[in-house]
Amino acid sequence: MPVTVETPLEKWTGKVREVTLGATRDQKGTRSKTVTVGGETTLPFLHFEGSIPHPPVIAIEIQDSYPSDWSPVLLNAWGDTLKDPAEWAKKAEALGADLIMLRLRGVNGDGSETTGAQAAAVTKAVLQATGLPLIVRGPGQAEKDNELLVAVAEAAAGERLALGLCEDKNYRTIVAAALAHGHLVINSTPIDVNLAKQLNILVSDMQMEPDRILMDPTTGALGYGLEYTYSVMERLRIAALTGDSMTQMPMICFTGEESWRQKESKVGEGVPAAWGDWTRRGILWEAVTAVALLEAGADIVTLRHPDSVPIVRKAIEQLMAH
Repeated sequence: MPVTVETPLEKWTGKVREVTLGATRDQKGTRSKTVTVGGETTLPFLHFEGSIPHPPVIAIEIQDSYPSDWSPVLLNAWGDTLKDPAEWAKKAEALGADLIMLRLRGVNGDGSETTGAQAAAVTKAVLQATGLPLIVRGPGQAEKDNELLVAVAEAAAGERLALGLCEDKNYRTIVAAALAHGHLVINSTPIDVNLAKQLNILVSDMQMEPDRILMDPTTGALGYGLEYTYSVMERLRIAALTGDSMTQMPMICFTGEESWRQKESKVGEGVPAAWGDWTRRGILWEAVTAVALLEAGADIVTLRHPDSVPIVRKAIEQLMAH
């Protein structure tokens, strides 16, 4: 006689917050659309246990000046587009990006330091070139981040940019600028659940609404600590679903940056023949890293190579099918 076996289901009490990037004209911005992430009531892609109202999204990274330190594979893929951030943004949108991430390098092509006025100007140019919501990252130096992101926040007031990175040593200035001009912030901490939660608390104490905060848990690439990253992101998501309000922010992972700075992606000569074709290897290194992070709980992944986008897009569609 057949026996019916019921699948045991987790009963989560918490929910990931929904965060909306971008503002349309009726919201006092200029974007052609907004992008909402988060809202999950279950672990990644376990549709039978809860709701996943918004699929993860893809941001394509562009930079404010020519990225001469990038892998030749990337430079060849984008060509002369890399010389003009506005044209680069247009091409990224045409390739199917959901978001554009503008990375401010902090140094111009002539070696001079980027000023706040220059950062504001390039942000405006990118906003005019594309209707997608925009993420703007500083060069990763606390004082320079503060200088450039404050100027960007003011120049793009009302656009609901995501500004980052907010770290324990500089979050006050960036959060204040975001509050004053209607933007979101990206909180970044080393790979640690407690540090991520602590920074979310500190930023929330400045009266930044939790639905205007994204978390960057810091990520490793394939072969470079990815499994540890996965475990920390999984613990953050479990904490969120069990009701910890200060871990319920959606997560963003800067996949392209991590993947393309590794030797396997960046170097094509003097490596074992078994590594295979350099271009294919680099694209797959990025795509596999991105898909693993999506399965760990990432709501936004940033990519660099145009050919990585359709691979990751197809994976998202398959994972969201139920």
